[in-house]
Amino acid sequence: MMMKSAMCAVVVVALLLLAEVGPMAEAVTCTPTELSPCLPAITSGAKPSNACCTKLKQQKPCLCGYLKNASLKQYVNSPNARKTVASCGIPFPTC
Repeated sequence: MMMKSAMCAVVVVALLLLAEVGPMAEAVTCTPTELSPCLPAITSGAKPSNACCTKLKQQKPCLCGYLKNASLKQYVNSPNARKTVASCGIPFPTC
């Protein structure tokens, strides 16, 4: 009897923890080429397209990695890139 109670308590605690954490986040593959819809906005300062904003939102967890990459940093940290990120309603990462 005591073993069943303990097992029930463990299951209840596990369920509560899962409910608190919420749904598992989708894994993001960090691929800079996914941001190609943003090239016109980043290179010319034009208003970003919906496709650009969608890709930026998907790649948001990757932005710090891109900033730390020497070959990508100049593009991600450029004034037009910052403007593009802001136009899409995404806070610029502080890494």
